Amino acid sequence: MKIESIETFLADQVAIVRIRTNDGAEGIGQTSPYRAGLTVRALHEMAAAYFLGQDPWDLEALVERCVRGEYKFPSSFLYRALCGMDTALWDLLGKVTGQPVYKLLGGQVRDAVPMYASSMSRSITPEAEAERLLRLREEHGFRCAKIRIGDVMADDRDASPGRTEKLIPHIRTAMGDDFHIHADANSGFSVSRAIRVGRILEDNGYFHFEEPCPYPLLENTAQVAAALDIPVAGGEQDNSLVQFRRMIQMNAVDIVQPDIGYIGGVARARRVARMAEDAGIPCTPHCANQSMLQVFTLHLAASMPACFQYHEWSIEDTQWTRGIYEPALEVVDGAVPVPTAPGWGVEVTPYFLRNAHREVSTAT
Repeated sequence: MKIESIETFLADQVAIVRIRTNDGAEGIGQTSPYRAGLTVRALHEMAAAYFLGQDPWDLEALVERCVRGEYKFPSSFLYRALCGMDTALWDLLGKVTGQPVYKLLGGQVRDAVPMYASSMSRSITPEAEAERLLRLREEHGFRCAKIRIGDVMADDRDASPGRTEKLIPHIRTAMGDDFHIHADANSGFSVSRAIRVGRILEDNGYFHFEEPCPYPLLENTAQVAAALDIPVAGGEQDNSLVQFRRMIQMNAVDIVQPDIGYIGGVARARRVARMAEDAGIPCTPHCANQSMLQVFTLHLAASMPACFQYHEWSIEDTQWTRGIYEPALEVVDGAVPVPTAPGWGVEVTPYFLRNAHREVSTAT
């Protein structure tokens, strides 16, 4: 069995990847969303050659061979492209063996994954945020949610004056004491401001404080983690396994958050989950949209012992993620049941494939 063709189907922010072998096997994956057109170029012009003509069972070796071969270009776009290759190959191997992907990743640890309702909005008022979180708790049984504080890479600026200090206690009061709440600063604070905000979060019983300082500044994040009792989470933007090892060893975070789309696929994210398990800390993969990345993350969480906490479920209605695959995942009583069908347990819709721009690389 050899990889014969690698196809991409590009529509808006999403690129689906289909890999076929010379004996008729095929698998479906997806690159990381956003700037998907540039990612598709990296896939066909940089990554594809490392996989065409190769045995799909060498998945992890092929991914690392590509990373080493393109050592002069450690670009986010290369890893975003590798996510598409990796995830299509896991689906192919699952279908060939008749097993769901989580069985291939090490076996099933849990049959449902608890989710937190993840807000992506900083323009919403505290009152409106509380209102929709209460509604979603009633409709889907969420027991945990995440709000956005500060602003993205903002040097201590707030999205609007005083919003952070108002939002934190308001959401706690609205949701009650038996509801878990996370807060995400998206690299928005200096060390001193992050510590002050962290103490407000602690006073209001929040569960974790995500990416308090600019993500490249691990030493700053480590200072915040050392000063606070609330667990500090981070890692979503990183794609270097060496950086993750450093992050864990220096206690920069209490919860590590690899993103399958940004790190280069499931195989590399699994390595971070194992680092976390060895270090005795949780791994809670980042997943900020409703594309097929949710499916991949679900399988990883189902198979990794370190992935035992609530996982991210975006509550934003994004038009470009509609109708990509079926059957759609659904939160039931605060959790998503793990699929049992071979591969990812879902298929890309004919509508998406029909309306996307197709490009193919083939073995020569």
